[in-house]
Amino acid sequence: MNNNPLENIPVVTRNLLYVNVIMFVATLINPSFMKDTFAMAFPLSTEFRWWQPLTHMFMHDGFLHIFFNMYTLIMFGMVVERALGTKKFIWFYLITGFGAVLLHTGVEFLQVQQLMHDYPGIPAQSIYNSIPGVLGASGAVYGVLVAFAMLYPEARLTLIFPPVTLDAKWWVIIFIGIELFTGISGTQMGVAHFAHLGGALFGFLLIRYWRRTHKLYR
Repeated sequence: MNNNPLENIPVVTRNLLYVNVIMFVATLINPSFMKDTFAMAFPLSTEFRWWQPLTHMFMHDGFLHIFFNMYTLIMFGMVVERALGTKKFIWFYLITGFGAVLLHTGVEFLQVQQLMHDYPGIPAQSIYNSIPGVLGASGAVYGVLVAFAMLYPEARLTLIFPPVTLDAKWWVIIFIGIELFTGISGTQMGVAHFAHLGGALFGFLLIRYWRRTHKLYR
């Protein structure tokens, strides 16, 4: 009999949990080094390193940040991994993570262009270096949520607060709508809303592509 509950979690989801926790503990020990080295800096910044598009998705800034991401990953990732299979799920997770930072960085680039147009006297490099780094598994986790909703659209889910029950497809539509509104309006600063939307978009496109090519379960 297996007494370790973590062993009941599929291998990719379990190892993603391990890596994120290890990186979080390392960040608690040496936050400056970890964030400067592994968070995603703006690509034109002098702080950018080639590995950051990968490593940023294993970084977190605070206990609640990692707790909610890992809780969501375990709850939905283990279901999606069992449906897609181990190899397909790891590719799905990484691609949605890359898609998240791609959309986030694209929006940042447009914002930088507008800022440079409005303030032509500011050196471009100083603007690039002033852009905060992005970190977190949220983009890939949003991709996992979209995958779950596409695979099991009628699954009934209840939030802890408020205790409202809806089909998975409606919850995901609501979450994406909130992210789009807050991202465009800027009402919740300090959150990478377009990274969340990028992960959701790439997750949707990838599941749709696998379905159309009859590769979803192969």
